[in-house]
Amino acid sequence: MAHRRPGDGPVRSALDAVAERTVRSVAEARRRGGAGGRVRLRQLEVTVVIAVQAGLAAALAALIAQNLLGPGAHVFAPAAAVGTIATAIGQRARRTFELLAGVGIGIMIGDGLRFLLGSGPWQTGAVVALAIASALLVAGRGGALVGQAGGTAVLIATLAPMERGLELPRVFDALVGGAVGLLVVALLLPINPLRVLDRAAAPLFAAVTEQLHAVADALSRRDADAAIRALDRLRGLDADIGRLNESLSGAEEVVTLAPARWHRRARFHRYARSAEHLERLILMSRALARWSATALQYGEPVPVCLPRAVRRLGDGVAELRRESRADQEPERTRQLVRESAHLAGRAWAEGVRSYGDALVTDLRTAASDLLRGTGCDPEDANRMVRQAALAGAAEIRPPLHREVRRPRRTRITGTRRRARLARRARPEGRAAASYPPAR
Repeated sequence: MAHRRPGDGPVRSALDAVAERTVRSVAEARRRGGAGGRVRLRQLEVTVVIAVQAGLAAALAALIAQNLLGPGAHVFAPAAAVGTIATAIGQRARRTFELLAGVGIGIMIGDGLRFLLGSGPWQTGAVVALAIASALLVAGRGGALVGQAGGTAVLIATLAPMERGLELPRVFDALVGGAVGLLVVALLLPINPLRVLDRAAAPLFAAVTEQLHAVADALSRRDADAAIRALDRLRGLDADIGRLNESLSGAEEVVTLAPARWHRRARFHRYARSAEHLERLILMSRALARWSATALQYGEPVPVCLPRAVRRLGDGVAELRRESRADQEPERTRQLVRESAHLAGRAWAEGVRSYGDALVTDLRTAASDLLRGTGCDPEDANRMVRQAALAGAAEIRPPLHREVRRPRRTRITGTRRRARLARRARPEGRAAASYPPAR
């Protein structure tokens, strides 16, 4: 049995390890539950607005269809209005055209095959199969067009033998429902695009900032497990990224279609530009956490400036959201990014190994992505990061080759040059004899 050395840590039993893992799992589950509750609260406002929009659109579509299209149920008009609003947030205009195209494909195929094959169970199956296949060939993927083509083909194949004249009312119902849905979204109850976008982007900005600070703390304490936990939390942001992309699409649709929101276009596009780079920042933050954990696991040196550089980058992410919400020029964000790149250059010059070098490289890449989120061109962002990093490295390792100032050469005229050449070509003896001896 090996004896413990004085420098060894306390002996931990298997029960202690299990208890520690259990406590950590409970804390992580509690944290995720709280985060999920906050996300649901943020989504509550959008949910209520969409529900009210759908209800209003259904009522208006039913009312217009009854008064303009004559007697009848006109069930498809409110259904089309609700489908336009609720099932394709951010693509409502496209969904309206897909509804109309799907109805047309279903009517043509349903009527054609019913005329050729007649009516019956197997004829219904053949009609639906051909309608779905045709819609998939047209659309290239599933969606509203495919669903409406199949649904219309079913109605035509089953109800047309018993009730004549279903084709034209269904087309008019689709037109009324789609138009009412767009009218409600664009004119009657347009959502606030900036609020929707900020509620979707806020958890991502906060998570990236928090986990970059956690990575910086892990590097300072040389705690590889803390860096791994930060990496796991960054990997759990995929659902939030999907919600952000959906919110970007919906908000852009509102500022495009709704005249009441046109005055927010410029501000929305500035905020959207910042939010669009969040996905790349999350990917680079994952890389930073992974390289940090690996460098610590291999016992590589961590210069003091390296965790400070990571923390400055996290501060820049938080500042970008604040300046975007306030519609300010992102000068403070750019300053923090330059400081992060400067510290990364100093850390590299102080001495890092393979994984630390990869960490510095990805840190500079993340800084460039963050500068692009402030509106910088890719070339300008790379140049700013490169200059800041080189300036930081030069403070530790000054350049070896400096510019040497040579003395200015005087210009020699042609006569003086010929005289000098002649003296050099004259023999030594003759030159000595040409001068009289000194007395």
